Amino acid sequence: MLKIVKSSLVIAASTLAFSHAAQADDINDALANICTIVQADDKDELRKKMRRVQSDFRLKLRDYYTGVSCGGQSLIRTALESNAVEVGTLLVKKMPSKDLKQPEADGKTLQAWIAEKGLQNSPISEELASRI
Repeated sequence: MLKIVKSSLVIAASTLAFSHAAQADDINDALANICTIVQADDKDELRKKMRRVQSDFRLKLRDYYTGVSCGGQSLIRTALESNAVEVGTLLVKKMPSKDLKQPEADGKTLQAWIAEKGLQNSPISEELASRI
């Protein structure tokens, strides 16, 4: 009897581990072309992508924002560099304001990076300033 219980626990644990790895691959597939969408300033397609990720994986933008990198830049930085105003303002509006104040992978906040690049006059940076 004890062997059956132990075997069941081992099988359940291994199944759970494999399903978690498969789900991570599915999330990566779902987010595969998000950088292209941001660079193309396709607000409708980004909304669809975000809805799909939320319904399929129960993840909001703040949950996967830091894990997505477009050529070493975050999604909002990519939008700023691509002059993707509609997508950039949507991303700023969807992110919690406390997360917008946090330093990104390079240790700089969005505001510091914007000032360094001279992008203060961008509508995206104006939206960011109003949110912070």
